[in-house]
Amino acid sequence: MALTAREFKHQAEVALHDVNLQRALAKAKGGFVAKRRAAVAALPEFEEIRTAARAIKNHTLANLDAYLEQFERKVEESGGKVHWARTPEEACETIQGLIGSEPRQVLKGKSMVSEEIDLNHALEQHGHTMVETDLGEYIIQLAHERPSHIIAPAVHKTREQITDLFHTEHPKYGLTQPVTEVGAIVDEARQVLRTKFLNSEFGITGANFLIAETGSTVIVTNEGNGDLSQILPRVHIVTASIEKVVPTLDDMSTLLRLLGRSATGQEITSYTTLSTGPRRADDRDGPEEFHVVLLDNGRSTMLGNEFRDMLRCIRCGACLNHCPVYGAIGGHAYGWVYPGPMGSVLTPLMIGLENAADLPHACTLNGRCQEVCPMSIPLPDMLRALRFKEHERRITSARSRGALRAWAYLARRPRLYQAVTGLAMRVLRQLARGRGRFRSLPLAAGWTGSRDLPAPQGKTFQAQWRRR
Repeated sequence: MALTAREFKHQAEVALHDVNLQRALAKAKGGFVAKRRAAVAALPEFEEIRTAARAIKNHTLANLDAYLEQFERKVEESGGKVHWARTPEEACETIQGLIGSEPRQVLKGKSMVSEEIDLNHALEQHGHTMVETDLGEYIIQLAHERPSHIIAPAVHKTREQITDLFHTEHPKYGLTQPVTEVGAIVDEARQVLRTKFLNSEFGITGANFLIAETGSTVIVTNEGNGDLSQILPRVHIVTASIEKVVPTLDDMSTLLRLLGRSATGQEITSYTTLSTGPRRADDRDGPEEFHVVLLDNGRSTMLGNEFRDMLRCIRCGACLNHCPVYGAIGGHAYGWVYPGPMGSVLTPLMIGLENAADLPHACTLNGRCQEVCPMSIPLPDMLRALRFKEHERRITSARSRGALRAWAYLARRPRLYQAVTGLAMRVLRQLARGRGRFRSLPLAAGWTGSRDLPAPQGKTFQAQWRRR
């Protein structure tokens, strides 16, 4: 799905005036931030684990080809099959080939890669019925929306909106009374999904990690839906991106200690499930077939450029939860699968900078995202790098490029710079007319549209520095 700056700005403006969205975001943001803070404070060695995890991922990325080959070999030794996909189209074609041409009901656990390749749409075009089993994903499927958050897909929905949605969609299952309490809402979703779990031949899940040592795929959930989506169907298909691989089970355990705390403030999620191949002769349950579809989609290119560190991301969502921009507008305004700071880096790299030109600017560069990232990804640096690329490729407006050239001209001439800024200080102080602030100002409408701009009160910083 292409994204333009105009669409982002429009969607952001709509989001800022959406009362229900603002209520939902305000409630969710405080919980995520406070719980993470408490969980990190309760683990004195958090920073040591963070350093170790970063080293694990850096080592893995430096040897990614070898670990992917080892993972494939181990999967095949356990009776499974690995499929390689360079593009979203190849991934969807592969999965369609595994399911076949006859229309099927397909269970689906939460998977951001499946969102990235738009798998539901691709399979529905072939007549298959997709059943989202994660509660948040199920809610947005009924609402015909995309996830608004990478770990809490329906975070933008209020309880009242979910009640209305279920009351509209569930009468066909004999559930005619509106449910308003959280427990009742969850129970109703379980009633609807139970028969679907028992009557689906194919199950698709994502993977938080891929273990090269054992050929295992790993999912972490709090609902258990992922387990049912991969154990009950005859065929289990895993969708994952190539950077999810880690060398050993010990490495995975190190990353797990960061994931839950950073994502939801838990020491560990309720379910951590490892799948290693199809059912064996003495297994009581499990699929008859086990397939892993590994997606590249530009990641190999990232591996060889200045955005390599982005491949350390473990999709915890901490950067979203602490971002003032995401906290104000939610995820849909970003226009694609990945929102927030990590999305502002990933989206331009995956769908083209020209299609997401405004996202690198959807950031205050306050650095909070890097501070809370469990993998210490330098997100602000990457956003600045994307801004530079926009300027270099003349994607930004002529006025913007002209302003930067003018500033660069002045910045390389200190005396001229000081003279111009000193004059600007005096002019602005006079224009303020003693009020000390501007409620509107030419060339600053984006700032003064929602806040006052303080007027200069004295001399420039450099002038004050010289006096000291």
